[in-house]
Amino acid sequence: MTTSSAPGKIILFGEHAVVYGRPALAVPVTQVHADAEVLDSARAGIWLQAPDIDLHAELHSLPSGHPIAAVIHSLFFLRRISPFPSLEITIRSTIPVASGLGSGAAVSVALTRALASHLNVSMTDEEVNAFVYEIEKIHHGTPSGIDNTVVTYSKPVYFTSGKPIETFTVGYPFTVVIGDTGIPAPTKQAVSDVRHLWMDNRSYWETIFDKIGIISFTARRAIEAGHWEVLGELMNENHEFLQEMKVSSLELDRLVKAALSAGALGAKMSGGGRGGNMIALVNAETAEAVTRSMREAGAKNVILTQVGQSDI
Repeated sequence: MTTSSAPGKIILFGEHAVVYGRPALAVPVTQVHADAEVLDSARAGIWLQAPDIDLHAELHSLPSGHPIAAVIHSLFFLRRISPFPSLEITIRSTIPVASGLGSGAAVSVALTRALASHLNVSMTDEEVNAFVYEIEKIHHGTPSGIDNTVVTYSKPVYFTSGKPIETFTVGYPFTVVIGDTGIPAPTKQAVSDVRHLWMDNRSYWETIFDKIGIISFTARRAIEAGHWEVLGELMNENHEFLQEMKVSSLELDRLVKAALSAGALGAKMSGGGRGGNMIALVNAETAEAVTRSMREAGAKNVILTQVGQSDI
């Protein structure tokens, strides 16, 4: 039996602007994770069990574009694995689907590593990251690449598309509350809608993306130095730009407002928007009040995560 696990992720700054070459910051969320288990099977075929999504099927009964099937077919094609071995594959995940926490990337990374290890196929982190990015394209159209990067390396990442990956050090641990609207986040549609805005007025939106890029750069410095008040202000500023892009929503804005009113240092939506999650920066004194306020404002799930823990 071979197993592998991959964490969730949250984007702290720079979503959407990252698609246009500006930097973004993202961190792993180790409180939630996807787990893949691979073992040899006595029966012919590749049998898949993913109880969280009620999937119990043989590989060839699934369409080639199915997220799990795509990983297996693509990996076997690239590594010239033929004929297919007989395997039992089980996938479990505690990451909410379509919530902006990187569920798809985490499943792909965990499954890729478990399969590669089980079949004695050597893959570096760089190769896993590049491979999962291609899988992400199937589901998100023009993904930024940030999900697969953070999940693969399981470290805080300062990410600029087309440039070398930069991981960075968190000066002092800080706490973020993640609030889930319970509404699936239509990432592909949101990315497409922002592209239409950009195409209609490129000079204006390039200026906005520049400002978001400066926010991400400044936020990295604040995280490295432990300047939490600055970080909170930057979150609020970034959220206003995302509202202007029309990728926030009434539900996200309601949770942001609830967090701020309860004492959060800053709050913003995280990820593609139109649903999914928002995040709030808190300290030890405000964490409980912010969590309670977000639940009362309609958060379907709340996760407290400390960024900069030794396990990140």
